[in-house]
Amino acid sequence: MIKSAEEFVRLRTSEILEESDRAVWEEAEITVWKQVIADYPDMRKWVAHNKSIPDEIIRMLVFDEDWSVRHTIARKRKTPPDVLVILAKDIDEGVRRLVSVHRKTPAGILEMMLNDECPEIVGIARERLAELQG
Repeated sequence: MIKSAEEFVRLRTSEILEESDRAVWEEAEITVWKQVIADYPDMRKWVAHNKSIPDEIIRMLVFDEDWSVRHTIARKRKTPPDVLVILAKDIDEGVRRLVSVHRKTPAGILEMMLNDECPEIVGIARERLAELQG
């Protein structure tokens, strides 16, 4: 288990593969994740990459000003449906596109995305709805 924000940063920036892998897979207390987000803003993207972050942290990062953080959250398999709703309305087209192709995006969100300003996203949402209904 990752014990501190400093340990996470050290692991993430390590050139030793086993250590950098720990930053991707290992759990940490929620207070550690919050401290990384607060004290190391350039590490927010890497917090989002961690496979074990709890939903509370995902819900914090969905509002991040950095599109790449939101992009990473939109790609996570475990992203909760309420977060996918928020991301489906994201200002960044790439983030919305990821929601449209996300395997766990519910039909209700896909239906909402039929009104997206991007024709590609509308097409993907239409295809995904057809798959879910057929």
